[in-house]
Amino acid sequence: MGNKKFILNADDFGMSKAFNRAVLDGYHNGFLTSASLCANGKAFNAAVNEIIPECPNLGTGVHLNIMEGRSLTKAPMLTNKRGKFNNSYLKLILKSTDYKFLEQVEYEFRTQIETVMNYTKVDHIDSHVHTHAIPNIFKITAKLAKEYKIPFIRTQYEEMYFVPSIKKHLNFKYPPNILKILLLNSFTKINKKVVREYGLKTNDYLIGVGYTGLMDSKTIEYGLGAIEGDGIAEALIHPCSYAVSHKNQHYTEFLITRDKSLKDKINRLGFELTNYKQEYALQ
Repeated sequence: MGNKKFILNADDFGMSKAFNRAVLDGYHNGFLTSASLCANGKAFNAAVNEIIPECPNLGTGVHLNIMEGRSLTKAPMLTNKRGKFNNSYLKLILKSTDYKFLEQVEYEFRTQIETVMNYTKVDHIDSHVHTHAIPNIFKITAKLAKEYKIPFIRTQYEEMYFVPSIKKHLNFKYPPNILKILLLNSFTKINKKVVREYGLKTNDYLIGVGYTGLMDSKTIEYGLGAIEGDGIAEALIHPCSYAVSHKNQHYTEFLITRDKSLKDKINRLGFELTNYKQEYALQ
């Protein structure tokens, strides 16, 4: 018998109260098992005081963020004069060989991790827009995960797969996403060695890069269907409980958490629902 595990994770927890409500609803009325919390999110306090206490078995991670919002430290190489993050992903890659820059990243990451850990136990680390996947930044993240005894760190290996939908491919989002897969898969080859060096654990597969901005139940179904081996597959979504219209992408991703037919298909594909909190407890 195989050993396939599936984690449905909500990124951007704490970014807004609508994201927070999506986590609460997805946990109680759906099959959302895990969420990653932004320490600098506008609704961080609401997340830790109102949502987490109501979700005792939710796996909780730190969603490291150096792309959006305000920094928690003084980090002039990461922010503008008002303390807001202002680097593109390409700039972060180019700066990642600069020792002073990496010092500021480590201090900011450390502060974000400690801020979250002051309120809840943490079982995994990931990041906003996959910034921690940049190899030199990943080394810092792994070092901090080891230091703070956080067992799991996200890597981004995604199988190439195809959802039979013209709308999913004839748009301005899909082609750049393919380039993201190629880049992040190459980073993952480097980063998994670092995971082993630090004695950490990671997911074996990720779903959510190739169809970033296009995620729905079908993308998860076909993504899991493309996985032949055993291991942990994590699907990242950005669910929001409120939408101006039902065409809102974040609302579509919220509906994933409530899709009972998808849950049944996940089981039929041989995957067991879990989270990093539970997987660490089983070790």
